[in-house]
Amino acid sequence: MSKKHLIPRDISWLSFNARVLQEANDPTVPLQQRIRFLGIFSNNLDEFFRVRVATLKRMIEFAIKRKKLNMHMENDPQKVLDAIQIIVLNQQNEFNRIWNGIMRELKKENIFLVDEKHLNREQKKYVINFFDDHVRGNVIPLMIESLPQLPYIRDKSIYLGVVMRKKKSAYEQKYALIEVPSRAIGRFVLLPSKPGEHYIILLEDVIRFNLPNIFSYFDYDDFESHVFKVTKDAELDIDNDVSTTFVEKIEKGLKNRRKGKTVRFVYDKNMNIGLLEYLIRKLNLNKKSNIIPGGRIHNFRHFMDFPDVFNKKSTRRKPFTHPDLIKTMRVTDVILEKDVMLHFPYHSFNAVIDLLREAAMDPDVTSIKLTAYRLAENSRIINALINAARNGKEVIVMLELKARFDEEANLEWKEILEEEGVKVLLGVPKMKIHAKICVIKKRIKNKITQYGFVSTGNLNEQTAKIYGDHCLLTSNRNVMADINRIFKYLENWKTEIPYLKTCKTLLVCPTNMRTEIISHINREIKNAKAKKQASITLKVNSLSDITLIEKLYQAALAGVEIKLVVRSIFCALMENKKFKIKPTAISIVDEYLEHARVMIFHNSGKEKVFISSADWMVRNLDHRVEAAIPIKDENIIQELKDIIHIQLRDNVKARILDNELSNNYVSSTGKRKIRSQIETYHYLYHKTLKPSAISSN
Repeated sequence: MSKKHLIPRDISWLSFNARVLQEANDPTVPLQQRIRFLGIFSNNLDEFFRVRVATLKRMIEFAIKRKKLNMHMENDPQKVLDAIQIIVLNQQNEFNRIWNGIMRELKKENIFLVDEKHLNREQKKYVINFFDDHVRGNVIPLMIESLPQLPYIRDKSIYLGVVMRKKKSAYEQKYALIEVPSRAIGRFVLLPSKPGEHYIILLEDVIRFNLPNIFSYFDYDDFESHVFKVTKDAELDIDNDVSTTFVEKIEKGLKNRRKGKTVRFVYDKNMNIGLLEYLIRKLNLNKKSNIIPGGRIHNFRHFMDFPDVFNKKSTRRKPFTHPDLIKTMRVTDVILEKDVMLHFPYHSFNAVIDLLREAAMDPDVTSIKLTAYRLAENSRIINALINAARNGKEVIVMLELKARFDEEANLEWKEILEEEGVKVLLGVPKMKIHAKICVIKKRIKNKITQYGFVSTGNLNEQTAKIYGDHCLLTSNRNVMADINRIFKYLENWKTEIPYLKTCKTLLVCPTNMRTEIISHINREIKNAKAKKQASITLKVNSLSDITLIEKLYQAALAGVEIKLVVRSIFCALMENKKFKIKPTAISIVDEYLEHARVMIFHNSGKEKVFISSADWMVRNLDHRVEAAIPIKDENIIQELKDIIHIQLRDNVKARILDNELSNNYVSSTGKRKIRSQIETYHYLYHKTLKPSAISSN
C-alpha cells in the first residue's frame, strides 16, 4: 500500500487533540469542564512528545548512523516532525486564544486568577504567610551560573528561570532556577476574597512574590522570572543483562528515563533573551528541538484539577446498578445463571468489586486469577484480592509492569500483593499483557464451577467513572476455558506449549485475532460481491494497522456498508469515489472518554458481535496479549447494537473523520439533536426502570 493512501499516524493523533481543544472552545460546555479540556489537551500533548516525537527522533538518529536517510518507513520521520512543529504551534496559538476567552468568562462569574502584581494588602500578607508555612521548605533555588552543567530537569515539573540584578548596576546579574513544588503543595492557592468572589493565585506566582525574600542573602533588588518546562524521551529501555531480574530491569529503566533526551522546550515568550539563550545552550537544543514559545502559564495539565469554585455545579449523572443486579444480594448468583453486560460509566463499577469481594469471602471459592494493567491509587480491587489471599484462596495477578507511565505504581502494587501471599506474574518479554480478563474457580458439591469477566477497560474504579467501556460478566464454560489457557501461557511462557493457539472461543492476540478479523471482513466482501447484504460496524480508540485498513478499502470497493466510530488515531482515507457505498466515519469527544472496542459483522444476518481490549493497531494485534469475546446473548447483542446506533446518530459531539482532517461536526440542521452519551444514559436507565424492555431504536 502506498503511503499516499494513509494519513500519517502522528498527524492524525494531533487532529484528535484538536477535537479535545474544540471542546474547550465550545460555549455550551460548562466552564469548569472547558478548563478541564484544556488540561486534557495539555497532558495529551506532553505524552505525545514524550512518546511519539521521541520515537521519531530516534528513527532519524538511527537512519543517520546507518547512512540510510531514505529508509522503508511508513513516512519520512523528518517530514512528519516538521509537520508536527507547524501544527503544534498553530494549536498553541488556538489554545492561548481559548484560554484568554475563558479568563474573561471566569471574571463574569467573579472568579479571578491573579498574579503576584495584582494583590490587595490582605492578599499580600496571606501570600507571605502561605509561603513561609507551606512553600519555603520545598523551594531549593539553584544558582546555575556557578554550575558546570544544568542540574537534572524533571519533565513533569515547571521551573522558574530567575534573573537577578542590582538597580545600581545593569551589568551585574545572575541566573537561578527554582522547581515549582506543585506535586507537594498543589498548583492553586485560594486567596482571601469578598463574599461571592473567588481569587486564585498559581503557586509559581506565590514564589515570584517572595523572590526578594528567597534571595535576600545576595542583596539583589530587581527580579525578573519566567516559567519554562521541558519534555523528555519517555522510552523505557530494558537491557539484555541476563544477570538481572525483570523487575531490576524495569527499575533500571525507570532510573535511566530520567536521563532521556529533551524533545521539547516550552517557555514564556517574554523570557529574558539572555536567560533563554543560556538555557537553550545548556540543554543542548537546536532549531529542530521543538522550541515552542508560549504564554505565562505552563503545565496546563494541572488545570484538570482547577478548584471547584463555580456557581454552576457539575451536572454529571451518577452511575446506577445494572437491572439484573438490583434485586440480588450476590452478583455471583446472577452470573452463574446468565451473562450480564456492564456499560461504564453508566452502570456502577461496584458490581465488579462486589464480584471479587464475594469470591474473597466465599468458602467454596478456591482461586482467583485476573490481569491488571492500570489500577486506581487506592484500589478496592487490590483490597479484595488481598482479602482473598488472607482467606486461603489461590490468588494470581498478572501485573503489567510495562504499562506506560504506571510502571512505578505497579512495582509498588507488586510488593504489596506479594507480601500478602498473592502470586504476581510479570508478563512476557517484548510483549505487553493488555487483555482484561478474570476467572474465579468455585467448588459446588464436588464440582468445579468457573465464572469471571472479559472487559474492554482497566480494573480502575476511578477511570470507570469517566471512561466508556463494556464488561461482560459470564460463567460460559468455553470462555472460562480460554481464559485458563491464557493464564497457562502467562504462567509458562518459557515453554513451547502453544496455549494461546488452543483458544477456541476468544479471539486472542498475537495468535488468531488478526486472522479472524480478516476472515470476517473477507466474508463480508464475498457477500457484497454476491449482491447480498454486507456490513461492518467498528468502534475502536485507534485505527492505524495498514493491513486492516487495506481490507476495509477492499470492502468499501466491493460495496460493504462500513460504519466507524474512532476516538483518536484514524489513518484511513475513507473518501474515495471508487467506493460503492460511502463509509461513515465519526469521532465522538464529550464528557466521557470513549474507550470501548466493538466489532459487528453482518454475516448474512447471523451477526458476529465482539467486544475487545484491542485497537486496530500493529502494537495491539502483534505485540500484546489481547482478548476479544463473542457475544452470544441476543438481548445483550441488541443492547450493544442500540448503543452503537445511538452513537452513529450523534449530531452534537460527533465529528466527521474526513481526508482533510477538518474535524467538522456532524450536521444537526433540521434534525432532533442527539448527544449520544446523554441518550445512552437515558436508554440504559430506562431499562433499569423496566428491565424487561428491549429497545431497538
